[in-house]
Order: sequence, then C-alpha cells, then structure tokens
Amino acid sequence: MSRLTIPKTYKLFIGGKFPRSESGHTFEVSTPKGEFLANAAAASRKDARDAVVAARGAFPGWSGATAYNRGQVLYRVAEVLEGRAEQFVEEIRQSEGVSVRAARAQVENSIDTWVWYAGFADKYAQVAGNGNPVSGPYFNLSTPDPMGVVVALCPQGSNGQSLLGLSASVAPIVASGNTVVAVSHASQPLSAISAAEVFATSDVPGGVINVLTGNPAGIMPWMASHADVNGLDLAGADQVSAPDWEKAAAQTLKRVQGPSHEIPAPSLHRITAFVETKTVWHTQALG
Repeated sequence: MSRLTIPKTYKLFIGGKFPRSESGHTFEVSTPKGEFLANAAAASRKDARDAVVAARGAFPGWSGATAYNRGQVLYRVAEVLEGRAEQFVEEIRQSEGVSVRAARAQVENSIDTWVWYAGFADKYAQVAGNGNPVSGPYFNLSTPDPMGVVVALCPQGSNGQSLLGLSASVAPIVASGNTVVAVSHASQPLSAISAAEVFATSDVPGGVINVLTGNPAGIMPWMASHADVNGLDLAGADQVSAPDWEKAAAQTLKRVQGPSHEIPAPSLHRITAFVETKTVWHTQALG
C-alpha cells in the first residue's frame, strides 16, 4: 500500500525550544536540482531579538560552569551527533547534492570539530592566560573570560557544508563560556536545525545555542547594531555586506571577526577571538 510523504516544516531553535517564526513566514528548501525537500522558518527581527534574550539569560549559568563541565557537554554533542550520523549523511546528500562519501566526510569532520573543542575547553586558558612577572610583593595573573552573547553568521558558500560550517562557528564560541545565536546557511538550513535537535538532547542548557534560519540580510543588520550583543562572527558574510555590518557593530564596540573564504579549521584563535583578558593583582604574604 502506497502512502503520501509528509512534508516537514523545520522550526527555529530559541531558548531550548522549537518555535515557529513569529511572522508565520516559511520558505521552501530544495535540492540543487530544484526538487522540494521541506519548509523552513524564516526568522524575523522579533525572532532574532528573542534569541538574543535567551542567549543573555543563559550566559551566567554557562559561563559560571567549570571549563571541564563545558567540555563534557561539547563531547556529548559529538556523541549524539555520531549516533545520528546516517540521518545527517542522507540529509546533506539530498540538500547539497553531494555523494554519500562527501556527505559522510562532512559529518565526520563536524563530529571531530566538536571533539577538538571539547578537549580544549579546559586547556585553552593555560595557553591564553599567563602569570605575569612584576616588580614588587604581588601576584599578577591574566586569565581569559568569555565576552557574553555572540552572533555567528555561519559560512554561506555555494559548496554547502552547512553542518560543518555551523559546527566550526558555534563550538569555539561556546567552549569558552559564551552563548551564541547562530544564523544558519540561508539555502541549506536543514542540517542546522537537525543539529539543534542534537543540542536539545545533549545536556546543552536552553539558550546557550540558538539557531535561526532564513535570509541573513533581513536580520544581520539589526543584530550587528544590537546593544546586548557582545561579539559578531561574520565568517559567512560576503564582501559587500560585511563592511556595513562591521560599521554597525562598531557603534556598540562589538568584537568582530571578519569574513572567511573557507570554513575555519579548529584552532586556539577561534576560541580566543571572543574572550577578554582579566588581570588580577594579589598581594603576597610577607614572612
């Protein structure tokens, strides 16, 4: 007996929940050949504002957790992602029009990215921090602290790799204790929302990672000027839009990472891009 396929509507991921866009708008996601795959929510400015509010609310708890605990959570993301690997392989194969082999390589690279940052979560401070030599009876220590809420525009390349782009953008930001609003690949958002389902079941506290789908041009100008956003990762921005968003970000003194021609590889720089150095002075006991 034949049955009808049930078209799926992918929602947003805000504050640990999966709401529809407040505008009610959706857009069709198709294969490179134009075949319909699913509907996805088109995020509005109100959705973006809600995501920033959720990220700000989650920041004290996430930044206050131990670095070891954050590493455990990131590793759990990798575990759940690996358990659902075949689903992601098929989703990527369809939406990006690549071979099974290429789709599997992207999924495996995404898993490895989460593992890499999970391992560095409780170690990067030893590299980025320092005990400073001073003249006098003092201890002087510099340590990296998370900035707060970061908006990440995931890589938007025509060659896809939407899951890897999301992982490479989000993992280093949250590893240091920041919270994030990720704007997914505009035309290939399905694996990003499926990844949100992984976050929701991987011990990631609600609001730490938020995922928006839709046209970045509609929400990024507002996000760039939002006074409660502390950092802006423009890895997926084009050379035309990026300067305007950087100027808007400068009005509220945001830390900005510029566009990237390729998906950023795991690196210590990706973690320290959105931390601030705190220096503490402490007197030594005189014997």
